[in-house]
Amino acid sequence: MVKHIILWKLREDLTEAEKETVKAGIKEGLEGLLGQVPGLVEIKVNISGRLDSSNCDVMLDSTLESPEALKGYAVHPAHVAVANGKVRPYTCQRTCLDFEI
Repeated sequence: MVKHIILWKLREDLTEAEKETVKAGIKEGLEGLLGQVPGLVEIKVNISGRLDSSNCDVMLDSTLESPEALKGYAVHPAHVAVANGKVRPYTCQRTCLDFEI
C-alpha cells in the first residue's frame, strides 16, 4: 500500500469567496475519483478547519494499492482532467509526500 499526500497553496490573487469555491471543486473532483481509478483505495480532501499556523490551503490524503497503482493514477484520464481543470489553474505551490505503508 502507498500513501499519496499532497498539500497545495491557492493563488494569492483569488478572493476568499473564490478560494472557497475552488476548494469545494477540488474536493468534489478528487474524491469523485474513488471507484474510477484502478488501485485507488481511499481518497480524502481536507478543505476546512485550517488553523492560522498553516501555510497551505488544501490537503489530499489518498491510499493506493501499490507504487504501480500510483503511477497509473498520475496518468489516468479522470485524474488528469481534475488536475488540469480544478487544481492546477488555481494553485501556486504543490508539496508531495509518497510512502509505502
